[in-house]
Amino acid sequence: MRVAMIGSGNVGRALGRGLRAAGHDVTFSAAHPERAEAAAADVGGKAASSNAEAARDADLVILAMPFTAGEAVAHDIAQSVSGKAVVDVTNAGATTVSELAPGARSAAEAFARWLPDAHVVKAFNTAFAGRLANPVQDGRPLDGFVAGDDAAAKAAVMALVDDVGFASVDGGPLANAALLEGMAMLNIWLNANNGWDWTSAWRLAR
Repeated sequence: MRVAMIGSGNVGRALGRGLRAAGHDVTFSAAHPERAEAAAADVGGKAASSNAEAARDADLVILAMPFTAGEAVAHDIAQSVSGKAVVDVTNAGATTVSELAPGARSAAEAFARWLPDAHVVKAFNTAFAGRLANPVQDGRPLDGFVAGDDAAAKAAVMALVDDVGFASVDGGPLANAALLEGMAMLNIWLNANNGWDWTSAWRLAR
């Protein structure tokens, strides 16, 4: 699959590395093109000169930049993602809730409003970047939760979640993205307030 990775920081690189290892083509873009080029060189992917260019030739688009850049990125790629799965990895967080699109309870729902012709799916947001690169604990894969409304797009994303080493879990409709973002923010809070090492992750006992 041809994947556009919008964002070339720790999260984008970790996901890109896992996807490349699974045999997918990854094209990076970033606010500063030289960062996309560095990520591509590091991971073994390609670099695009713009977000729109990366999204245009992709089968699936992953949003791995900070949510604060979300609306601008959505504007960049809107014409290139019609009918495509767009994976939101971001977490709005308490300080950026005011930047959500009207009526949205989560970053993913904001993207769904900004990209009405795409199939937005929430995934990969509950794991820290270090865990995206190492999604195994005690010999078992960690859980990768996926929420979305389009069945085909969700299935494609769940396959990617499995490809990078997680055990995909169907997290229900896109409205449940707010719950997944809450899980992520709780994990962040626990690490920040307890001096943990930012490797904690979620796995259901079942």
